[in-house]
Amino acid sequence: MIRAVLLSTAALLTAAAPAMAQDEAAARRILERTPLIDGHNDLPWALRQQHGNDPHAVDLTANLDASTELHTDIPRLRAGGVGGQFWSVYVPASLTPVEAAKATFEQIDTVKRLVAAHPDVFELATTSDDIERIHRRGRIASLIGMEGGYSIADSLGLLREFHDAGARYMTLTHSATTSWADSATDAPKWGGLNPFGEAVVREMNRLGMMVDLSHVSEETMMDAMRVSEAPVIFSHSSARAVTAHPRNVPDSVLRLLPEDGGVVMVTFVPGFINEAVRAWGAARSAEDARLKSLNPGDPGAVTAGMQAWMAANPAPRAGVADVVAHIRHVRDVAGIDHVGLGGDFDGVGSLPDGVEGVDAYPRILAALMAEGWSEADIRKLAGGNVLRVMRAVEAVAAGKRGERPSLAALPADGAPE
Repeated sequence: MIRAVLLSTAALLTAAAPAMAQDEAAARRILERTPLIDGHNDLPWALRQQHGNDPHAVDLTANLDASTELHTDIPRLRAGGVGGQFWSVYVPASLTPVEAAKATFEQIDTVKRLVAAHPDVFELATTSDDIERIHRRGRIASLIGMEGGYSIADSLGLLREFHDAGARYMTLTHSATTSWADSATDAPKWGGLNPFGEAVVREMNRLGMMVDLSHVSEETMMDAMRVSEAPVIFSHSSARAVTAHPRNVPDSVLRLLPEDGGVVMVTFVPGFINEAVRAWGAARSAEDARLKSLNPGDPGAVTAGMQAWMAANPAPRAGVADVVAHIRHVRDVAGIDHVGLGGDFDGVGSLPDGVEGVDAYPRILAALMAEGWSEADIRKLAGGNVLRVMRAVEAVAAGKRGERPSLAALPADGAPE
């Protein structure tokens, strides 16, 4: 009986393969005319950590899947049909604000050196028109996204300098609550944004920098959407109703997106898109904490204990179907105009089966086309929605061209409690 079921399943997969291949080919044809714009790729940080911050230290012109841990290289970007990439200039929340500012400027420099190292492939972009022009030339539009508002060191002057350096979005927090905004994965302090946080959002509107709400608490999401005159983005988040991770976007926020105009760029992080993976990760963290409390000063016992636990509790796997489920949910709740893609490649240790690198986008789009998504829907998901948001942000900034830069500051003794 089991053999018969397996043979039947294999036959179905074999029969489905030609149709899937046709859908992938159709997806690639769509991406020839519509730039696929991914909201978040951590290659600059991977270069910093693994390759001495040198884009020349690794041959990005080769497929590096088998020879490195990188998820990104030029052949796979081309195979994935990527037309625009927001390169994340992430630095850890553990840094002091001044250290974070320095490191973020260094990461911006890394992106610019990456682009300069491959001028036939990449070109720096700062506007929606740039993306479309660069894509028509057959190159990959390279944009800069800041991850973590601590990098501005509580200074709107530094915010302006980051914008001048090319940053076109800023994630208001990362893993830790800042002196002006609550994070999704830290203890809340302000109930969302405090007054200086609201001033940050307004200055981002004036500059034409997108307000990115990945990593922030639900209250911060609500406050930022209330204050911002331009649509917001979630550069790499998924749907909390599907996977109950605090990094994901709740339906209460998704339902506000049609009025806001913003877009959720669905991420591929296994623990954010698959509930079994999320629960397993939480259990692993709990076991690690338990072992450390039982074995103070004995890291070897902790390591041995964790190895035994992992052997007894193999990690579940996510797949393409999980990514599709989150895209579908955002579309169903917020609407087709409010969903995009933000993989988080090179920012995570594992990826879903079938989504192991930046060549995976046609596979994901093909799965949606198999569900009946139209070409117009695919165009919006791939890049049309993000381009619309960018144009709206640029229009708000153009309307504020005569306004003076904000001089808002935290009180001299720090943020009010």
